Amino acid sequence: MKLLALLCCAMGASLLWTAAAAAAELQPAKPVPENLYSGRWYEIARTPNRLQNNCEGSTSDFLHWNDGDFQFVLTCHKGSAQGPTSTLNAHGHVLPESDNTKMKLGFFGGFVTQEYWIVDRADDDSWAIMATPTGRYVWLLSRSPILDPKVKSRAMARMEALGFDCSRLAYPLQQAELTAANEGGTR
Repeated sequence: MKLLALLCCAMGASLLWTAAAAAAELQPAKPVPENLYSGRWYEIARTPNRLQNNCEGSTSDFLHWNDGDFQFVLTCHKGSAQGPTSTLNAHGHVLPESDNTKMKLGFFGGFVTQEYWIVDRADDDSWAIMATPTGRYVWLLSRSPILDPKVKSRAMARMEALGFDCSRLAYPLQQAELTAANEGGTR
């Protein structure tokens, strides 16, 4: 029985060390220009999470940039890209000395806060990989609702190179994808 308890403790410590090591390794790749914190971003892929359960057509809007402070609006369509709209508002600010790569969002009047990092982005800022500092949750965001398949493939390869398990990701359907599918296009 003592041996079983010792093995469980060793496995638990190993898992904690692995999570801590992964967080230590996950760092933003390059500085982020201020313009990434303005306008609309479309969610291409994400780690499933309770907040976005059954959420399609997801967008993130960054508004009213003012010296590192901004407003954030997450919009979701429940059930389908044409479903009822649900929004979540937050106040955000870029963390000092992070080259604009790290931000903190305050939800529900600041009662719930979460730090997010832009761990990489396209050189032309057409897509960005955003994650929680531990790497538990990750999002692939794009300036357009549909990413060119080659561009999406490169972005997904970059996510995997950063250590994210892309087989676990959800791919929310955007309204533009529905329109393209109805017109004979593919996803």
